[in-house]
Amino acid sequence: METCVLDGEKITGREELHDRLAASLGFPDWYGRNLDALYDCLTDLDKEVEIRLVHEAAFREKLGEYATAFLGVMRDAAGENSRIQWKGDIKMPEQDWAQQAFGKITKKMLAVVRRSKGKVPYTTVDGIFDDWSGKGISWWTNGFWGGMLWQLYHATGEPLYRETAEVLEEKLDRVFMDNGGMDHDSGFRWLPTAVADYRLTGSPQSKNRGLRAASDLAGRFNPVGKFIRAWNDDGDAGRAGWAIIDCMMNLPLLYWAYEETKDPRFLHIATMHADTAEKYFIRPDGSANHIVVFDPFTGEYKESLGGQGYGQGSSWTRGQAWALYGFTLSYIHTGNPKYLETAARVADYFISHIPEAGLIPIDFCQPPEPAWEDSTAAAIASCGLLELAARVPGQQADAYAAAADRLLKALYEKRCNWDENCDYILEKCSAAYHDERHEFSIIYGDYYFIEAVWKRVGKEIFIW
Repeated sequence: METCVLDGEKITGREELHDRLAASLGFPDWYGRNLDALYDCLTDLDKEVEIRLVHEAAFREKLGEYATAFLGVMRDAAGENSRIQWKGDIKMPEQDWAQQAFGKITKKMLAVVRRSKGKVPYTTVDGIFDDWSGKGISWWTNGFWGGMLWQLYHATGEPLYRETAEVLEEKLDRVFMDNGGMDHDSGFRWLPTAVADYRLTGSPQSKNRGLRAASDLAGRFNPVGKFIRAWNDDGDAGRAGWAIIDCMMNLPLLYWAYEETKDPRFLHIATMHADTAEKYFIRPDGSANHIVVFDPFTGEYKESLGGQGYGQGSSWTRGQAWALYGFTLSYIHTGNPKYLETAARVADYFISHIPEAGLIPIDFCQPPEPAWEDSTAAAIASCGLLELAARVPGQQADAYAAAADRLLKALYEKRCNWDENCDYILEKCSAAYHDERHEFSIIYGDYYFIEAVWKRVGKEIFIW
């Protein structure tokens, strides 16, 4: 069965809606691109197809009454032609908790942002956000606060969120002048800030920042090994051949740059890196390596490293989440079914290792004690599972949606702090298994939890 996915965040008008349907379903040349012609083509369709609409709230907002009429046509056509399976936005079980979480987040974050204007937070000290505006301005997580602000602004229209996000975006301009600070994580820094700003406001300055960041990221591509280099080093080329699974989440910056400029270099670099990651990072069982080392001169594979997980060959859960979401995003941007299959393989592995309580450890292979958790891995994986569920058929979609719901509900009920005098939301986040510090607040945990809840209630701006 073929699957056609209509993304309400990306469809801008009636003409584009009909163009996408015609291209995806193979409508004849006489297709008139109106609702009557759509009904005729759908009822005459002689192949089995599942048609899904994701981000229905955004779709309705953009197309208004036409969206309502379109949905009626889709339901009627599916009722007439048994070969068509029509599914609107995925309906999750127990939606009430997500609406409650949305309300709690918007109420708490208004108080948090009022006292955090001008900060660039990473974690909290005694419950209050720290500030990386100074020497730490190039840190890889410094875009997530902006992502939270733009998600909040998109959902509520509160000007404070936009104003605070714009201040952060300007602060990040300093990173462009720090060669040692520019690395593979440009997507994490500028997709939730400058690119989100451009998508919502059309700011030419923000577009320029995004393209500047994408060009720098593209410059890290090793053409022999077909990978994007990860961290910098001290000038000894000791890490010149290192690539990491996290970079799958930075590729959407290159996909966006290709969409904006139509320059195929961005697309080629992103897909070649994704192909390399699929070949060398994803194991047969669906688990993922964190670090893979190549010879930077020949491109030859040398070894994998345990990185931030328990050890070599283990299963660092945040890395699994980056892989799950990252390959899903590469599928969304390219339509290459290989990426969808890879994302599903990683998702199946992740789901099969979720503990009974629904709370995720730092590494699926870590010893029973100490039982350190990483709530960020659960939040990131939930986002990936929700997007993946919207792009696979039937029972597979239901399984991914239910798994996301299980992870998010566990976080909501057991790992969220709703005290408005405390700046963070998500508790028990961990950066790495062998770090000295574990189970503290980390800004990207809050971001991905918000993104996942926003997906559930139809309020999200699609950042990646």
